[in-house]
Amino acid sequence: MERTEIDVMRHIPLADFLARLGHEPVRRSGNELWYRAPYRNERTPSFRVNVAKQLWYDFGLGKGGDIFTLAGEFIRSNDFMEQVKFIAETVNMPMPVPEGSKPTFLPKPSEPAFEGVEAVPLLRSPLTDYLAERGIPYVVASRYCCRLNYGVRGKRYFTVGFPNVTGGYEIRSRFFKGCIPPKSVSLVKANDIPADECLVFEGFMDFLSAVTLGVTGNADCLVLNSVANVEKAAGLLDGYGRIGCFLDRDEAGRRTLAALTMRYGERVTDRSSLYDGCKDLNEYLQLTTKKQKNNHLKIEEQ
Repeated sequence: MERTEIDVMRHIPLADFLARLGHEPVRRSGNELWYRAPYRNERTPSFRVNVAKQLWYDFGLGKGGDIFTLAGEFIRSNDFMEQVKFIAETVNMPMPVPEGSKPTFLPKPSEPAFEGVEAVPLLRSPLTDYLAERGIPYVVASRYCCRLNYGVRGKRYFTVGFPNVTGGYEIRSRFFKGCIPPKSVSLVKANDIPADECLVFEGFMDFLSAVTLGVTGNADCLVLNSVANVEKAAGLLDGYGRIGCFLDRDEAGRRTLAALTMRYGERVTDRSSLYDGCKDLNEYLQLTTKKQKNNHLKIEEQ
């Protein structure tokens, strides 16, 4: 049987497709290639390609799939023929004929099966040492985070866990960044009574940084856990009179600020001038902490 162009596309190695788009793996482990997510900014590689199965999985977003869904992430479209067109243009293939070309079977994402997930108090450990290196003191970390113990394919792991509103967790360690589904936003209430102001952060490291710096005051705090969750945040923000945004100073952060401003108008304030010159609030905290330590050393030497 002659292979259709769609079949040919489905068998394009994901690593070759990503290389065409200018993305190379950071490391390889057996059949797995690890990348920094190619369609969003991140420091810790959380995007995995399984070479044998030709499937990808983004631990940061909690989603994955085949080459077509990957193309969909780049162009932000679920339209199958738009995905096909993008792949064809990327690899210099002729555009397939639309009729009868949509595959009848799409493979399920190669998702990790999290086993025996257990949330326990965050005690002093290498995890809190890691947070301290990011400028987050134990007294702050232990108040808002837990330790998550879990298994994947028979191996046990432990990470810092930060709960979201749907029962999932953002998880971090020195070596890993991802989430235990379902992926969603996190809302931290300042008091039992409704607050007039809500502060918006891209990730929970920035939220913990804001608490450490003492800039949260009596405001509630909403952590997007991914700029892709901005629509999920909208309903939760409707009741606030003021919305202060501590978003990353990059293109994704600017797009998110624009989306919130379009919905809420003058209620939205850009608070990122606090960390002008830094990518995000956590980077600013780390620089501030380092300067304070250096000043203390100078005083002690005098």
